[in-house]
Amino acid sequence: MAEASAEIHDLIRITSDALGIAAHADSARFSDVNAVINHASGLFADKPAFSSLGHSLTYARLDEFSGQFASWLQNHTTLEPGDRIAIQMPNLIQYPVVLFGALRAGMVVVNTNPLYSEREIEHQFNDANVKALVVQANVAANTAAVLPRTGVKHVVVTELADLHPLPQRLLINTVTKHVKKLVPPFSIPGAVGLRQALVMGARKPYSAVSVERNALAMLQYTGGTTGVAKGAMLSHANLVANVMQVDAIFETHDFGDENLVMAQPLPVYHIYAFMTCVYSMVRGGHLVFIPNPRDLDSIVKVMSSYRPSLFCGLNTLFLSLCNHDAFKALDFSHLRVTLSGGMALTHAAAEQWQAITGCEVSEGYGLTETSPVVSTNPGNCKRIGTIGIPVPDTEVRILDDDNVELGVDQAGELCVRGPQVMLGYWQRPDETAKVMDSEGWFRTGDVAKLRPDGFLQIVDRKKDMIVVSGFNVYPNELEDVLYQHDDVLECAAVGVPDDSSGEVIKMFVVSKSGTLTADEVREFCRRSLTAYKVPRLVEFRDELPKTNVGKILRRELRDSA
Repeated sequence: MAEASAEIHDLIRITSDALGIAAHADSARFSDVNAVINHASGLFADKPAFSSLGHSLTYARLDEFSGQFASWLQNHTTLEPGDRIAIQMPNLIQYPVVLFGALRAGMVVVNTNPLYSEREIEHQFNDANVKALVVQANVAANTAAVLPRTGVKHVVVTELADLHPLPQRLLINTVTKHVKKLVPPFSIPGAVGLRQALVMGARKPYSAVSVERNALAMLQYTGGTTGVAKGAMLSHANLVANVMQVDAIFETHDFGDENLVMAQPLPVYHIYAFMTCVYSMVRGGHLVFIPNPRDLDSIVKVMSSYRPSLFCGLNTLFLSLCNHDAFKALDFSHLRVTLSGGMALTHAAAEQWQAITGCEVSEGYGLTETSPVVSTNPGNCKRIGTIGIPVPDTEVRILDDDNVELGVDQAGELCVRGPQVMLGYWQRPDETAKVMDSEGWFRTGDVAKLRPDGFLQIVDRKKDMIVVSGFNVYPNELEDVLYQHDDVLECAAVGVPDDSSGEVIKMFVVSKSGTLTADEVREFCRRSLTAYKVPRLVEFRDELPKTNVGKILRRELRDSA
């Protein structure tokens, strides 16, 4: 593939300069992720680092516990640096302890969705050749059934409040297991409790491991909704580079004189939320985990108790919260920054969120394969409907179907090159070759354009595009229009095969009142859309299928249509 278009490159640079964003990030500041941990524990020892379920760990305690876990891995298992260790748990303070402990011991982390089916767990563990597992007790029964068919040799089990002090620990764990019956019975021979592992690890200091900058840090699996999940190989250099790229953009946000407090309801095993774990440590921030993003009351409680200055979310979560009475009654004077990613942000969601919280949403864009951030709206210039500008040291270009490079305001496939782009897919050179070339360009599979104002705009996923009588129709556009309807809570547009036009548009809708009709949907769309973009078919549902992050699964809707 050719070099990036000079026209696009120059416009992005002009825009970045005008907004005071540096051309390059300070990626050399940290040699690896372990250097970030050492930096944070040294500078911010007494500050709270992570919280969940009402309890916080300071940076000093995080340093202590993660060191103990690293020691247990080194001295009480057969693991060697480079071996893969899976972490299967929701947003709990145990997560960063295990994560950073594994990295300190030179292991490669494999984030595993706690809600995976047995088939998905077995595929991931065997594909990555996982040798060790840390699993939360609530989901251990499902995983236990799979373990005999994998190469996992060491298992650590943690309960919800394992790192809480007494009597909180005993109370929460007992109620969870015996009163709420949320821990199904399981048997994993030889499994060790997390608290036991930490006690054993405390007997001897861990030995610092020399990690090469380009050494593998994570296998982050992706693509499970569109085929066999593939492990994106993310190096220490990838992760550190992206942290510092994001930090350069964050210089444009105004956090005032208060400490950075981040509310994270999105699951940390997802790359979007994972990156906030590492990033918050660079700034000495306090990251408050919310274990279940579908429990809106728990989000309200965190917002009230911790008064975060930064909230991480995505479109469906914003809409749900904006329709939650207790959330709307909160005091949002502390909230300075709201980040959106993972799916397209609609104008309706952005406008409702700002009207209720007084805080504008900054939409960004990223992928698992890019560690994840490619671009974001800076704090001093937010353009709703765009994904902002590329983070420093990131090149982009737009290609048509014949791989011809396009210019400004022309839609085509977005390609990315930068230090955050993955090493490739684990043990899948053929799949890697489909999306990456020898010069490091990664094909995102997303249709985008660079607007004349220098901001990138995602038009849609190539595979989600609907073709009606030869005309390309992008679902995001249709959904963005329909979300303006007062009675629409959620919607998703898909293409349905049709003998005469190739495809027709079908819109799936969740009505707030339950009284909305198909004719009303079509009539509303006709006001803003040309005739061939008006959905011919409308189906109402009580809810739409979503990933665990909350992204609507158009593919599942398309298959059911």
